[in-house]
Order: sequence, then structure tokens, then C-alpha cells
Amino acid sequence: MATFPVINLEKLNGDERSRIMEQIKDACENWGFFEVMNHGIPHDFMDSVERLTKEHYKKCMEQRFKELVASKALEGLEAEVTDMDWESTFHLCHLPESNMAEIPDLSDEYRKVMKEFAVKLEKLAEELLDLFCENIGLEKGYLKKAFYGAKGPTFGTKVSNYPPCPTPDKIKGLRAHTDAGGIILLFQDPVVGGLQLLKDGEWVDVPPLRHSIVINLGDQLEVITNGKYKSVEHRVIAQTDGTRMSLASFYNPGSDAVIYPAPALVEKEAEEKNKQVYPKFVFEEYMKLYAGLKFQAKEPRFEAMKAMEATAPIATA
Repeated sequence: MATFPVINLEKLNGDERSRIMEQIKDACENWGFFEVMNHGIPHDFMDSVERLTKEHYKKCMEQRFKELVASKALEGLEAEVTDMDWESTFHLCHLPESNMAEIPDLSDEYRKVMKEFAVKLEKLAEELLDLFCENIGLEKGYLKKAFYGAKGPTFGTKVSNYPPCPTPDKIKGLRAHTDAGGIILLFQDPVVGGLQLLKDGEWVDVPPLRHSIVINLGDQLEVITNGKYKSVEHRVIAQTDGTRMSLASFYNPGSDAVIYPAPALVEKEAEEKNKQVYPKFVFEEYMKLYAGLKFQAKEPRFEAMKAMEATAPIATA
């Protein structure tokens, strides 16, 4: 089996640029996932994010999770649970407006560091989107612009911890799904694994590597690239030992952004006799549908959007 792609971005600005761009292209077209090293976010800063996230879980979240497990009778499972996940989470919004001040129990230091982390991740997301444009033959800035609504993009972080689970065969850390949004940047635990992606019908481990950022593509990039890049199903397997930290940051379109295949790619594919297959829709409408169908296949979501488009066509600005 092919090795999960780990890409060193440090070499982008040297003689090896074309090789690195080819690695990114292959990862986007054939994996929907890759891991980047030397991405410009300082290692000591990442260490601070990890320390503060783990301290916050221990102090504020761990006991709540234990109480939840007890209240839902999840301790000694005998039958498989398919409507819950073995995870402890909270959500931070960064754009268009931050909710950081409203989240209780965050220390001042943690708030400050997470605010700074969001700025660094936003920059990395936009740099990667421009590399995707270069690889796929779109003008620089096209994808960033495509994500912009009236207030710019939507950007937020899901902070998760996956505690040790006594029955990992009966409950998933996180059930299999594709991500609805744009580009996802994951800072995951450097030791405790569990994240897997589906490739060619087999589940492949995403290796935990210290100071890496895992990148995966969401449904919106599949639509805009007209299927050239695909969002990929992934899941988290609960572990019997160790708590796995996961900070997944979602750089998504603005709620009112109109999403549709890039005309340049549709024209190119028309010449190659590939028909346009993806719909045009307002991102917020897709998210409403996704909310109820997250853990189901993405194709019926695209078909539902196509049906909506047929009954109420959307004008493009």
C-alpha cells in the first residue's frame, strides 16, 4: 500500500519546488489528506498550544466527560453504539467574529495563544489554497475569493480530546464522515493515534508526528474543483490507552458564499468530454442539509443541492 503523504514545505522555495508541488498535487488528487512539516508555525509555539489544551482538558473537561459516560451508561458496552462518539469537545469561532471571550473556563493565556494560533493557521490555509490554484490551473487567489461571502470566510476550531476507551470495538472516537467545508488544518496529538482515512476501500492510519499539521479537503473544494480534488471519508478509532488531543480548524466559505465549479475547470473538462456534475448553491444551505446527514455519504447531499438548484437557480455575482 502507498505511504501516507508527509510533505516538507520548507523546500517549496528552493530547487525542489516542482517536486514538492507534485507531491501536493498527488496528495490532493489521490488522498484528500496529507501532513505538512516546516509549515512556518514555530515549534515552541505549538508546544504551548498543546500544553494549554491538555491542561484545560484535565482541569475543565475531564470530569464532565466521566459524568457523561456514567449518565449514558457507556462504561461496559456490550452492543455497538452508532449514534454517539467517544469524544469531549468545544468549539471556537474566529471569523467572521470571535466567540473566544464567551467560552467559559479558558485561562487568559489559553485565549491569547489560541487567538494567535488562529491567525497563523488562517495564513497557512490561504497559502495552501494558492498552491492548490497553481496546481490545478486557476488564477492565484481564486479559491480564497470563492470562499468569501459578504463578511469574508468562516473560520473556527473544534477542540477535541479522545479519552481512553474500555470498549473501542463498540464505539468510535468519531464516526466516519467527510468534512462539509473547505480546507481543514489539524494539529493532532504527537503520540496517541486513532485518525484514519478511507483509501481504495481500506482504512489507512494518519501517523501522529510532532509539530506537523494534517491537511484534509472538504466537500466545498470537491465542488469548486469539479471533482478534481475529493473530500475523503475519515474517522477516529477510540484507544484503550492515552488521551488523544485534536485541534481541527475549518477554513470554510462564508455562510452567504455561492459555491459552484470553477468555470475555467468546467470549460477545460468539456474539451476533454468530462461533463460538469457538481451543483451550485449557497454554503449555508449546504450546511443545513449536512447537519442532519453528516455521517452519511456525501453524494446524496450533492444530489439534493442539484435538485434545489433545478427548482430555484442561483445567480452568480
